[in-house]
Amino acid sequence: MQTKLPSSVQLVKKLKIRKGIQHYKFILPREETKLAAVPNTDDGHLSVSTLEEEANKNNAFFVEVDTWFSKWSPPRYLWRGLSVLILAGQVIIRTLKGKLHWRNTLQQLERVGPKSVGVCLLTSAFVGMAFTIQFVREFTRLGLNRAVGGVLALAFSRELSPVVTSIVIAGRVGSAFAAELGTMQVSEQTDTLRVLGTNPVDYLVTPRVIASCVALPFLTLMCFTVGMASSALLADSVYGVSINIILDSAQRALRSWDIISAMIKSQVFGAIISIVSCAWGVTTMGGAKGVGESTTSAVVISLVGIFVADFALSYCFFQGAGDSLKKL
Repeated sequence: MQTKLPSSVQLVKKLKIRKGIQHYKFILPREETKLAAVPNTDDGHLSVSTLEEEANKNNAFFVEVDTWFSKWSPPRYLWRGLSVLILAGQVIIRTLKGKLHWRNTLQQLERVGPKSVGVCLLTSAFVGMAFTIQFVREFTRLGLNRAVGGVLALAFSRELSPVVTSIVIAGRVGSAFAAELGTMQVSEQTDTLRVLGTNPVDYLVTPRVIASCVALPFLTLMCFTVGMASSALLADSVYGVSINIILDSAQRALRSWDIISAMIKSQVFGAIISIVSCAWGVTTMGGAKGVGESTTSAVVISLVGIFVADFALSYCFFQGAGDSLKKL
């Protein structure tokens, strides 16, 4: 038996079934309806119509999807990686258009170049002496004293000098780039530059990228010279291999392409260090803690990028069997 309720909301429907003496009562779920008063076009009086909840239920799925997308944010590593590509494209475009801040570029060039010479040369000298100990000990036992200089020259020019120099610059300059730009980002100084009508890419990023790409080839050449000199001195003083023999062997083994490839590598490494460090700096969030995390992450990513790029460039530059040591 169905009972009519006076209200427009039927709270509970009760259905009774008589079977013998027992009564079975089923309570159905509550169904809500809404009443809406709309004007009647026939006589102008208000008429009552019922709006069911099913119309809203049909759109519930789309509302949930929109809410999920509005709350979803891409992973941090993803949009930081995309920011590196976008920043590199902006630097290339702005440089080709000639929109450079020369004063900042010269300041950053001094910072990357002359102020980094000491630590780069010191590192290169000790790395060269360490490699000399390993090579000279084994080559002298085989009677290949004349091959020591050629092997050291090829190792330094093709791999050690550009990679060691880039590692030092990534630790010294790349971390400074990320920390400086990260501090400016969290303190809203980059927003102030935009308000003043200055493009932060032109003022902050492009000078650092150009300075790194220009200074690293010269630092690599200097590190190669110092590394070979320290190796020759150690071999002469400790193992009795004459400096003239080492230099003559190096001259016979080296080619102009070896030096050019080292400078190309160092330019690529400089671009990787500067762009990654600047991208990590301008995407810093979270105050002082975020600055520290961005600095550490920028150095790590720069080192990984250097090693990956070194493999790719070496694979492209030095394919096939070499004949540099045939002249020794």
